[in-house]
Amino acid sequence: MQNKPEILLIGGGGHCHSVIDVIEQEDRFKIAGIIDKKELIGTKVLDYEVIACDDDLEELYETYKYAIVTVGQIKSNSLRVKLFDLIKSIGYTLPTIISPLAYVSKYSTMEEGTVILHQALVNANTKIGKNCIINTKSLVEHDTTIENHCHISTGTIINGGVVVEQNSFVGSNATTKEYITITNNSFIKAGSVVK
Repeated sequence: MQNKPEILLIGGGGHCHSVIDVIEQEDRFKIAGIIDKKELIGTKVLDYEVIACDDDLEELYETYKYAIVTVGQIKSNSLRVKLFDLIKSIGYTLPTIISPLAYVSKYSTMEEGTVILHQALVNANTKIGKNCIINTKSLVEHDTTIENHCHISTGTIINGGVVVEQNSFVGSNATTKEYITITNNSFIKAGSVVK
């Protein structure tokens, strides 16, 4: 079997745990290590060591070419966006990571750095931008556009034809009406019905 490319995970919190599980299930990459705060170097996140901090990313690029942002997004996505821009500017490739337990239509597209977690459903003619989280058991219906840097939380239902503009957070179990636009930088509370 050929060697799998190695990938760095940027951020070692709770969302990182979920992404580790998806990467292991997908089996396309070998996790080289976690990048986190300097004082956490040498600690473990699940079975993987924190090997460096953000300041080391340029030097690490000599060895590793793939990275993904594994910081979550609830109150603000500013750290996710900053880290995405940083690793892009260094030259890292940010793959899409898709759980084999998710369903993603072959008629949908998604851009770099986006992670689709277990049992998410992404239906036909859907466009998902860069650096998004499509979380566990969420449903993104047909003809929907999710712009860059959005987090579609666990159990959320985004109905057909919806546009979720960039930097938005849609909380767990929220449901949208079809063919609406959720404007830039929106924060939709868990359990909301969005009309």
